[in-house]
Amino acid sequence: MNIRVLFLAALLSGLAAAVDPLPFRPPAVPLVPVDPYFSIWSPADRLNDADTVHWTGKPHPLVSVVTVDGVPFTLMGKPTDAAPALPQTGLTINPCFVSYHFEGAGIGIRLSFLTPLVPENLMLLSRPVTYLIWHAHAVDCQAHEVSVRLECGAEIAVNAPATERVAAGREDFGGVAAVKVGSVDQPVLGMKGDDVRINWGHLYLAADASQNVKLDILAEKPDTGEGLRADTTRLTADLTLGTVSSNEWPIGWVMLAYDDVDSVQFFHENLKAYWKKDGDDIGALLRKSAAEYAALCERCGWFDNEFMNDLHKAGGPKYALLGALAYRQSLAASKVVADANGQPLFFCKENTSNGCMGTVDVFYPQAPLPLLFSPSLARAMLIPVLEYSSSPRWTWPNAPHDVGAWPLGNGQVYGGGASDGGMPVEETGNMLLLVAAVAQGEGDAGFAMKYWPTLLKWAEYLKAKGFDPENQLCTDDFAGHLARNANLSVKSICALGAFGKLAALKGDAALGAEYTALAKQYALEWMKVADDGDHYRLAFDQPGTWSTKYNLVWDRILEMDLFPLEVAAKEMAFYRRNLDTYGLPLDGRAHTAPGDRQALWSKTDWAFWAACLTENREDFDAITAPAYAFFDAAEQRVGLTDLYFTDKPDTARMHSRPVIGGVFLKMLYDKEVWKKWAGRDRTRANGPWAPLPPPPVVTTVVAPEQTVWRYTTEKPADGWNKPAFKDGKWKKAKGGFGTAGTPGIRVQTEWNTPDIWLRGEITVPKGDYENLQLSLFHDEEAEVYIDGVRSVRVKGYSVEYEPTSLSGPVTLGPGKHFFAVHCRNTTGGQGIDLGIVDVKKPGR
Repeated sequence: MNIRVLFLAALLSGLAAAVDPLPFRPPAVPLVPVDPYFSIWSPADRLNDADTVHWTGKPHPLVSVVTVDGVPFTLMGKPTDAAPALPQTGLTINPCFVSYHFEGAGIGIRLSFLTPLVPENLMLLSRPVTYLIWHAHAVDCQAHEVSVRLECGAEIAVNAPATERVAAGREDFGGVAAVKVGSVDQPVLGMKGDDVRINWGHLYLAADASQNVKLDILAEKPDTGEGLRADTTRLTADLTLGTVSSNEWPIGWVMLAYDDVDSVQFFHENLKAYWKKDGDDIGALLRKSAAEYAALCERCGWFDNEFMNDLHKAGGPKYALLGALAYRQSLAASKVVADANGQPLFFCKENTSNGCMGTVDVFYPQAPLPLLFSPSLARAMLIPVLEYSSSPRWTWPNAPHDVGAWPLGNGQVYGGGASDGGMPVEETGNMLLLVAAVAQGEGDAGFAMKYWPTLLKWAEYLKAKGFDPENQLCTDDFAGHLARNANLSVKSICALGAFGKLAALKGDAALGAEYTALAKQYALEWMKVADDGDHYRLAFDQPGTWSTKYNLVWDRILEMDLFPLEVAAKEMAFYRRNLDTYGLPLDGRAHTAPGDRQALWSKTDWAFWAACLTENREDFDAITAPAYAFFDAAEQRVGLTDLYFTDKPDTARMHSRPVIGGVFLKMLYDKEVWKKWAGRDRTRANGPWAPLPPPPVVTTVVAPEQTVWRYTTEKPADGWNKPAFKDGKWKKAKGGFGTAGTPGIRVQTEWNTPDIWLRGEITVPKGDYENLQLSLFHDEEAEVYIDGVRSVRVKGYSVEYEPTSLSGPVTLGPGKHFFAVHCRNTTGGQGIDLGIVDVKKPGR
C-alpha cells in the first residue's frame, strides 16, 4: 500500500486537515450516491445518531464499530449498551468524498465514503462502487490496538424485507474476495414506481487481498428452505488496523457495490449500466476498482478540491456545501446506461413526485449539472426524448412529459401515451432550450441535426401556442392549471430565440433570423401585457399577481438579449421585497383561502435560478440566504427538498430529487468556468445512438373481460392465495374492477374500497407461444399469485394494460391455472384487471 499516495489523497479531500464547522447543517447526508436504488443516507447530525436509510426512508442499514484496546465503540448506526457512540468531532462533505471524524479512547478515526463521481469519465461515473475507508491515529501519544467492523443489511437488496427472502454467498474474483446477498426470486426489472427499492441483483461487500479483512455472512435465523430473512441477514467485514500511535496512521478499506444485472428497460429492451458496455462483469469491476483505489483517491481528491474552490468563488461557503450535497443527490437520482450501440443514455428518476423516468421538466432543472461538466452526459440526457419524439410512437406536435415509470421507459405514463402529456408548452420549450444549451457549450449544433424535423415541428408549435399559453399545466403542476401563464410565456419566447440560434448554427441564416426576430417581437409584447407596475404578473389577465420568472435565465446564458436588462432588475427588486423567513415563495397565489400555507411554497431550484437573473452577487446572496437557513433548521431529515413552505422549516414536500442539480446554473454564467469543466469530457460520446427498438408483437391469448372472479373487499384469512382455500362466500363478477373514469381500464365491476382480493381460474388454450405474460392493469400496488406462488408484484399505477413478465418458479403454459390477486389503492382512481398475452420479439 502506498501510504504517501493515500495521505496525499486524504489531504486533498480534507481528511488530514483540521475540520471546520459546516456553514449549515445538512438535513441528511448521501453516503452511497450511486443511483435511485443504491442510495444510502445518514438522516442525522452525527453518523452514530441514527441508522442509515434508503432515500425513501426505509432501512438500508450500514453499521460500523471500532474496537480500541478491546473496547468497542459505534461509529455508524445507532449505538448500543455494548458499543456506545464514539464522539463525532467533525464532518466534511465534498462531491466525491464524505468524511466523518471521531475522537475518543485515545484515538482519532475518520470514516470516509468515496464514490468516484468523476464527471469527465462516464465509465467511472457509472461504477456502482463506494469505498469505505477507516483512517486512525493516536491523540494521546500512546499506542493502541485498533480494529473495525462493518455490517451491511440485506435490506439493501430487497423492497420488502419482512416478506422477501434472500440468498447469500461468497465469491473469489482473483485477488478480490467478496460476500454477496440478493433476493431469492430475482424479478429483474419487475417492479416500477416511486416508493420502491430494488429486489433483484446482488449487493457485494468486497476486499482486496492487500487488506487484512475477514468477510463473513451473518444470518440470525436459519434458512428454512425458502431463503434467509432479509431483515436478519448481514454481510460483515472485520478489519484489523493493528497498532495505532503518533507515528502509525493505518488505513483500512473495503468496497460496497451493487450489480443490478439490467438497469432499466427502454422501449421493451433491457439496458445495462454503462460500465458494462465493454464486457466487464462485477468481478472484473471489483478487481479494477481495487487496483485503482489509490489513483482514484488522488483523482477524486483533486476534483473535490478544484470544484469546491470554484463553488466558493461563485457563491461562498454555503453555496459550496450546498453544491457538494446537490452534486451527490442529483447523480444518485439518475443512472447512466448503454444503448445497443454502446452509447450512453442518462435517465433521471422523479423521486417522491410519482416515479416517472426521463421526465423532461425534471431533467430541465437538473441540466446545469451535465451541461457544466460533460457534453456527453448532456447529450445522453436528451437523446431518449429526442428519439421517442421522432418516432411513430409519439404522434403529438409537442414534446412528451416523460418516457415511462422507473425503471421501465416504455413510453409516457403521465396522462398516458394517448395524451399530449398535459404540459405541451412546458416540455417543448424545455427541450428546445436544452438542445440549444448543448450547442452553445460546444459551439455547433451537429448532434441535433438528426432530429431537425422534430425541432422544427416544436418551434412551429411554440410559434402558434407558446406566447399566450392556453389553460394547462407547467412544471409547477402542484399549483394546478393556469392559462396565460407569464413565466411559461417567457420560456416559450426564450425557446423560440434558442431555435433561432440553432438554425443559425446549422447554417440556415434566414430561418435563424426569422425566429430571432419573432422572439424579440414577443419579448416586447410580453413586457406590455405582463406589466404590473413594479413587477410582472403571474398571468397576463390577472393584475395584482406575481411569480418568479426563473425561465428568463436562458436569455443571458444563451446570449440572446431578447429582454432588456431592466426586466430582470425590476423583478429582482420585487423578489427581495417579498422574501419570507425561509425563502422566496414561488408566486403570490393563495390556493384555497387567505392564510393558506400553499401560498408560501418555494422551489429551491427555481429560487436559485431567480437569484442569478441580475448576475449580481448581492442579489444572489439575498435570495439564497433564506434557503440555507431552511436546510439548517429542516425538521424532516431527508435529502435536500425542492418544494417546501417558507414560513416554518417543518416540511419537505418533494425531496431527494435530481432537480437539485439546478443550483449549478450560476456556474453557467461564468463562460470560462463552463468551458474549463466541459472541455475535460473524456467520453466524447457523439453517436451514433441506437434507434428505438421496434415494438414487440403482443397477441391476446385470454382477454381480461373473459374471466369471472370471486372477490372480497374484506381481508381474508391466511391461505387465501392457495387453490384449496374456500371462497364460496365471496362475491362473483367479471373484471375489471375499479371506479368509473379511471384512465386506461375497462371497468365492469365497481370497486371503491382501499383493498380487493380476487380468486379465479384461467385456461390457456393450446398454441405455439414464445413468451406468455400477464396483460395487467393496476392502480395502485398489486400482487399476483399463480398456482399458489407469488409471480408478480408491482407498485405505483399503470395507465393502460401492460405486458408484465413473471418472476419466481412458476411459468405459464397451455392448461388451467389458478390465480389469486390482491390490489391496494390509496388515492385517486383505482382499478385491477388482468388477462394473458403472448409477447414475441419483432420479426418473428
